[in-house]
Amino acid sequence: MNGKREFGDYQTPQYFAIEIGKYLKEVRGINPSVIIEPTCGTGSFIKAATLFDAKTIAGIEINKEYCEICQNNNSDPRVVIKNADFFTIDMQKLIRDKENILVLGNPPWVTNSELSSLCSSNIPPKNNFKKLSGLEALTGSSNFDICEYIILSIATALQHASGTIAMLCKTTVARSVFKEMKRSGMSFSTFDILEFDANKVFGISAKACLLVVEFIKNADSPESFGVFSLDNPENEIDRIVYSAGSLYNQTKQRKYDFWGKSNFEWRQGVKHDCSKIMELSYDGESFTNGLGEFVEIEPDYVYPLIKSSMFKSAIITNSSKYVIVTQKKIKEDTTHIYDNAPRTWEYLQAHKKSFEKRKSSIYRNAPAFSVFGIGDYSYAQYKVGVSGFYKKPLFSLMCSEDNRPIMADDTSYFICLPSFDTAYTAMLILNSDLVQTFLCSIAFLDSKRPFTKKVLEKIDFHKVLNVIQPSDLRETEERLGLEHRVTEKMLDEFRELSELGQVSMPLYGS
Repeated sequence: MNGKREFGDYQTPQYFAIEIGKYLKEVRGINPSVIIEPTCGTGSFIKAATLFDAKTIAGIEINKEYCEICQNNNSDPRVVIKNADFFTIDMQKLIRDKENILVLGNPPWVTNSELSSLCSSNIPPKNNFKKLSGLEALTGSSNFDICEYIILSIATALQHASGTIAMLCKTTVARSVFKEMKRSGMSFSTFDILEFDANKVFGISAKACLLVVEFIKNADSPESFGVFSLDNPENEIDRIVYSAGSLYNQTKQRKYDFWGKSNFEWRQGVKHDCSKIMELSYDGESFTNGLGEFVEIEPDYVYPLIKSSMFKSAIITNSSKYVIVTQKKIKEDTTHIYDNAPRTWEYLQAHKKSFEKRKSSIYRNAPAFSVFGIGDYSYAQYKVGVSGFYKKPLFSLMCSEDNRPIMADDTSYFICLPSFDTAYTAMLILNSDLVQTFLCSIAFLDSKRPFTKKVLEKIDFHKVLNVIQPSDLRETEERLGLEHRVTEKMLDEFRELSELGQVSMPLYGS
């Protein structure tokens, strides 16, 4: 067993649970008749719950040893501890006919994919609980935080009751909860985030908060929520607004608002989930895979690769990393490799077991050695890409000296352009102070990936082009250490291209 990691186990210090209990009672005036702690652990929040005049205090905990500790530490006759798995509990049945409920606690801080990788049995039933469609349901969007799952399950159960959720969680999870509650049309009256020092409390670096959501029957849900400090809950630090399915920070200052819909389609890089086999290092003479094996295969299916951490230059023309790309489009048959590149096919077959270990459902019933995030766009000669991980995005023009397409990995995002000049202009526009300021105002920099496809899609190039000047692009060239190349003619050419929308791109081998 993987212990604490398996259960996302960060037991709340007793003093902190008491502090939260006092805040809820004395500052917010919450006076519940029933208190439920759905993942009560050793009982810190159960002890804090005894501060209230509730008639019933119920704790649920999957760990039998924790249950015994919790029960032994609480002599209050109102306290009832049940040894059970939250994922098997019918919350709606549990709170039926009850009013003025407080659901209090600290759910596990772990994702379902992390639990799966640990071969944990403590996993919620596999269902598309956010009702994602198409590719989103198959790829990373379907990976969800267990804490978020628990909070949303409780929120759903409270739709026909009055009560309050008061849960500790990562701030990113709290924002995601608000977004999903708005997207799914849930009814709630109040939504507040109160941040605290997680390093001080739990010894971890994640940005964390106390999430407080209040429910009143048939309430009109707010379009925004406030961010406060738990140490100073009267002073609003930020206000986050929900608009068109996305969140943005209302309080961040930006000179120009470029919010809209991108004229160019942002793509995600290639996904294979078999890096030790599919990704190769090149020393100028030979290829080596992640197992340290020398790899002698045909060049037909091997392409330069820029991983997310390699977006460090404004212009990228080569790489020491390469990737084997087995398909031109998703679900394409791969047996043609046998005829076209027999050494490559032999290499893939020799490592077949590594491919069979891939856990993602996207590979289920797919041809052997399939990849994902692939299409004609992958083979475009000119791309402008960015890492999803960097706190300050650097957009890079990717084009190899031999016109062989450079691939990006699945933690990177890019647009395709028809020529070097249009790609160069797009790179300067995206790296300009105007666009950078806007992007940082709509992204949440504490997220694991601040700059996702959904964030980048909000850049309306039409709006940008109405404001940006050649002088802005020349300043960007200077800041990036580039020689002056951009001209007003290049900017006009890009402006014409943006009006056309999606256009055909020159593809390698076409």
